[in-house]
Amino acid sequence: MGAALAKELRRALPRLRLLENEPMSRHCSFRTGGPAEVFAEPSSPEELAALRALLWSLGEEGVVIGRGTNLLVRDGGVRGAVIHIGEGFGSLVREGETLRAGAGLSLARLAGAARDWGLAGLEFAHGIPGSLGGAVLMNAGAYGGEMKDAVVSVSYLDERGERRETEEPGFAYRRSRFSGGGEIVLGAALRLEPGDPAEISARMRALAEKRAASQPLDLPSAGSTFKRPAAGYAAALIDAAGLKGCRVGGAMVSAKHAGFVVNAGGATSGDILALMAHIQEEVERRFGVSLEPEVKIIGADKT
Repeated sequence: MGAALAKELRRALPRLRLLENEPMSRHCSFRTGGPAEVFAEPSSPEELAALRALLWSLGEEGVVIGRGTNLLVRDGGVRGAVIHIGEGFGSLVREGETLRAGAGLSLARLAGAARDWGLAGLEFAHGIPGSLGGAVLMNAGAYGGEMKDAVVSVSYLDERGERRETEEPGFAYRRSRFSGGGEIVLGAALRLEPGDPAEISARMRALAEKRAASQPLDLPSAGSTFKRPAAGYAAALIDAAGLKGCRVGGAMVSAKHAGFVVNAGGATSGDILALMAHIQEEVERRFGVSLEPEVKIIGADKT
């Protein structure tokens, strides 16, 4: 199936960058996951629209990913096509106190540019390893800030392949109207506040130090593994359940921060999923709280 799909895509879109049987471990921060039958990297919104229309005409949906920092791909990989929103969507333009940026731009670069221009409001995002598109999709946040605080409009590709823009992204806790997958984020406009670059840099350094002191940044992970439950915090519940350091194969609950499941060496996605299930079972059993994964899980189990 994958070879036939790749052949059809190459025939119709000869300029499209396309890889076959591409290991998804190369594109996910967990460093695990089986291969994508077809891995496509469109270079522009126009090529993305053409690719998506072609896939749909062939009865394929396609899975859209960004930098893979909030993603777990099962060991069986992804059947069909993975669409990577990358460097071709990394534009950045300043319009006074508003920045217009492409979905493929990393949050670190975006926040760094804002700082250099003396614009405050994205300090919280500087240490989040993802791209703008993924951050908008899940309303990413840290240390009291969220994307909803800065984003004023989002450009996207609708389900018919038309480019549109909305000032109502439907932001909620770790989700937006784009979380369903039918619409693809192309970029966003962010309205910031004038600030002193030195003061902005100081706030970024303080948050970076806080991250380094409390998070296992030296091991592959996807950040916070579970969403914050209605009552309390996932990390506190996991810690109280005595699960720090708990392992399944190469997957481990970080001894530094219980909210992180990490690849401690040689983990498979199956290890990570089994450990996540164990955490959920123990927290449910001990505290009656159901933990919902924050990490997005895609792909097929290994057969």
